[in-house]
Amino acid sequence: MNRSSSKTARAVLLSGILICLAAQRVEAAELKKETAAAFEHYVGASEKRIKSELHNGSFLFIDELPETRRVEAYSQLHEGRVLVKQMNTKEEGHPIEVPHGLIHDWVGVLFIPNASLSQTLAVVQDYDNHRNIYKPEVRDSKLVQHSGDNFKVFLQLYKKSLVTVVINANFDINYERFGTNRAVSRSYSTRLAEVENAGQTDEHELPVDDAHGYLWRLYSYWRFEEQDGGVYVQLESIGLSRAVPAIFGWLVNPLLRGIPRGTLSSLLGSTRAAVATPATDDAHRASPGFR
Repeated sequence: MNRSSSKTARAVLLSGILICLAAQRVEAAELKKETAAAFEHYVGASEKRIKSELHNGSFLFIDELPETRRVEAYSQLHEGRVLVKQMNTKEEGHPIEVPHGLIHDWVGVLFIPNASLSQTLAVVQDYDNHRNIYKPEVRDSKLVQHSGDNFKVFLQLYKKSLVTVVINANFDINYERFGTNRAVSRSYSTRLAEVENAGQTDEHELPVDDAHGYLWRLYSYWRFEEQDGGVYVQLESIGLSRAVPAIFGWLVNPLLRGIPRGTLSSLLGSTRAAVATPATDDAHRASPGFR
């Protein structure tokens, strides 16, 4: 088979798979107890790793690279690159299995020149304005409650890829200082509800944890470090979705795992753009959390 024929065959196969997946959209995918428990197990192991990184000197994931590659990575960040890596937390060297589910764990980092930590936090904590900062991924946003370094936030998330997905999401978010030039935050989804017919007169939510299973859980871990004349921003995102049926999984799962990579790069890039854009008098941002 020549290259053209092989390419055509793959395209036909992929089209057939996507048609099958689209047909499954009407089917509910209930989040099973063992799936949720396995995800929390994965998160627990990941947070143990994160805690070790924060207290053992590897604040950014590129700090763990060999010296030559680390120097190159920092140079790339100062050139404006966004560096992204897929994570795969293991326990005692073994993968953590999540039955009936698919974990999306990615980490990315970028550098914002001529920025301060307080300036960056003011943007990230401006939750009412996330609908503008992070569009189109965020269609609506609202700060529901704020007390000290703790926030409760509503976001309406949007993603168009294999299918168009709109989700009403609530998050609990906590910030913490590490010294004078570092800060971290942890965000847990507390409610994710898929939205049917978004933007139409019959828009409505589907049952939580019993819809299509595009996104059951979404936890995020931000790190901020003011250094080298700017701020390094790192974001690790851990999401849980339904698994694709085994007959299609060998081809479709890699595609689904690639979607968060692009989203992560977009979120980090939008953060840099917002920090780099001077606030106007009418839209002056002041960090509502710690300074």
